[in-house]
Amino acid sequence: MGLRSWDLYEVSIAATVFGVPQPDLADPWYDLRICGVGSPAADAPGLSLRTPYGLEGLDGAETVIVPSVPDACVEDGAPVPEDLVSALRNAYDHGARVVSLCTGAFALAAAGLLDGRRATAHWMHTAQLAERHPEVLVDDSVLYVDDGDVLTSAGMTAGLDLCLHLVRRDLGAHVANQLARRLVVPAHRPGGQAQFVDLSVPATDEQGLAPVLDWARAHLDRPLTIEELARRAAVSPRTFYRLLRRATGTTPLQWLLNQRLARAQTLLESTALSMEKVAALSGLGTANNLRHHFLKQVGVSPGDYRRAFPRPFSADTGT
Repeated sequence: MGLRSWDLYEVSIAATVFGVPQPDLADPWYDLRICGVGSPAADAPGLSLRTPYGLEGLDGAETVIVPSVPDACVEDGAPVPEDLVSALRNAYDHGARVVSLCTGAFALAAAGLLDGRRATAHWMHTAQLAERHPEVLVDDSVLYVDDGDVLTSAGMTAGLDLCLHLVRRDLGAHVANQLARRLVVPAHRPGGQAQFVDLSVPATDEQGLAPVLDWARAHLDRPLTIEELARRAAVSPRTFYRLLRRATGTTPLQWLLNQRLARAQTLLESTALSMEKVAALSGLGTANNLRHHFLKQVGVSPGDYRRAFPRPFSADTGT
């Protein structure tokens, strides 16, 4: 099969967690089989992975993990290979626990295994998943979803969070914690993937509003009203609301809040400024207000968010 680098990353996560014996932690460990669908085309992108098993390797599996599907299945709406869909249904019907990492959720959805269930994928692809499979309850805010015998994760490193969760379920917290230490990762990360979404990027661009929105981003440390922004755009507040809603998919008040939170995220990532100063510069007022909106929108506290990034050099300038 043809793999891009990010697909290989997620395959490697599962192979590292389940394919490397840890006899001092649990013996026996997992018996991993890496299975492939067909053979790569001559012009397949990225790397080619030769697997020792085809889909017949899923027979008798207790857990089946789908790390990803081809880009065409996500971006272009191409169907998930029918032999994979059938193999997943068959494995599930015979009692296997079925797991997806990132875009692997599209395969589980195609097999009908996510119908009526809460599920997730990388936040960049959750809108496509929800549109293509409206029967799936897509949640783009979490790192992973455990629905018993069907589990899904967000993309990239969130796949590691889910794999460690599976170890925790199967072998207990002590084993999972020790394995996480060996992998030099947290045994459990606070918050969800909402903390990684770029809140500052609009869904589309509205050229007529661009100068006003750029001005607003440059003045987030001051009070801003819809009336003021509409006046700068030379339209009525009602027209401004409609234009911004069409351009960004959200209301002016939510757009402003997203911009303020995005500014706060940047300051927390790149400076050691106090929470009061971060709140003031982002227009959120007080540290308490910053914490309230951060917990509600991003899913973690400002302090937890800051600790996920390297320390800056200067407490005053962040340089």
